[in-house]
Amino acid sequence: MAGYKDGSPKFEDGAPWSKSSMPEKVIEKNIVLFAVPKKGRIHDGVMKMLKGAGFDAKRPDRLDVAMCKELPIKLVYLPAADIPSYVMEGNVDVGICGSDMLEEAMTESGYANDEAPIEVMLKLGIGKCKLCLQAPAQFCDRPAKDFVGKRIVTSFPALTKRFFDELAGQDSHDTHIKEVSGSVEAACGLGLADAVVDLVETGTTMKAAGLDIVADVLETEVLLFQQRPSEANGLESGSKAETLKLIERRIAGYLTATKYVMIICNCHHDDLAAVCALMPGKRSPTVTELKEEQWHSVSSLVRIDESNRIMDELAKAGATDVLCLALSNTRM
Repeated sequence: MAGYKDGSPKFEDGAPWSKSSMPEKVIEKNIVLFAVPKKGRIHDGVMKMLKGAGFDAKRPDRLDVAMCKELPIKLVYLPAADIPSYVMEGNVDVGICGSDMLEEAMTESGYANDEAPIEVMLKLGIGKCKLCLQAPAQFCDRPAKDFVGKRIVTSFPALTKRFFDELAGQDSHDTHIKEVSGSVEAACGLGLADAVVDLVETGTTMKAAGLDIVADVLETEVLLFQQRPSEANGLESGSKAETLKLIERRIAGYLTATKYVMIICNCHHDDLAAVCALMPGKRSPTVTELKEEQWHSVSSLVRIDESNRIMDELAKAGATDVLCLALSNTRM
């Protein structure tokens, strides 16, 4: 019987694995199983996003599953590194984790990107960072190829092996790759490694350990992905397929709401063309006539990072009563 990275068992016959804290019956007909990280660096961001998208599920104490109140969706809380395996093997239907973990699982399983039994639905734009080859600062100016054959510590052994295989090309190499589950950055200082391959977000932890970047291995961000639809798994059509589309629409709508605001203003007809040019929106601005003759109300979606500049320019163009409204959700 094989196992996952956290030591928990994985059944060869494809039956869903459940921890002691999970109810015996996890799978129910027409219920979509949605795997989410139970803890870790992306947990809080994912939970905030799911709440904003309307997935109202209260997780019972000491249980790793929670049923959404008004949707045929059951959230399954799993170690993030295990989520790709659960999705690929069909134990859950859809999942969220970093692309680094998804790439690691696919590489470990021997899949090329277009061969894996998964389908990426959305890039979520959160948890962006890089997987990097790092070494003590005094050695970081060396080319990455100089570390072929050295001792490397990482939490991503499959990706690290692929990286060093590509560096070595046709040449054989004896790079010693040791897998650890945490505190990777401490390995060089403890004499366990010549370099490490680890995630870098702000670089604070890396710098504190006296390390610096030698080379980038992979850029990563959080993804929403599902098992590749087929008639056999029931995800190609029917109620589960519709629920998966709903999940994608809701999350996409929430992500749009985090990037845009609604700007509303009034303007005289003489200034209408200039005002509309400043806020063209995703398709076109909404223009309505006011009761006062020759006056209009104009509203449009504007990117948050451009909103203050556009409000200033609207005022210069003759717009009045300029309002900026936050969005809680959208459907585009």
